[in-house]
Amino acid sequence: MNVLKNFEAVFAVALGVAVSAANLVGSPETAAPAAQAISTSVATPSKMAVVSVPAKRMTALEKQRSLEDERLLAKQEATRNRI
Repeated sequence: MNVLKNFEAVFAVALGVAVSAANLVGSPETAAPAAQAISTSVATPSKMAVVSVPAKRMTALEKQRSLEDERLLAKQEATRNRI
């Protein structure tokens, strides 16, 4: 129970030990070199970036069934949270 009463102090000490150990172990000479940033931007001032999503559109019946399923799941989740 003493640990729970002094949890803030225990956390501060553990954090101090971890930071000290990280500073002692990790020196700049042994650190891995930083990764180079890769620019993947396609848009330019004269050209807009375009995203194409190749997917089949849902029919009206599929949309209706999807909405019914979604509403049913939401209703079940609401009743589950009340219990």
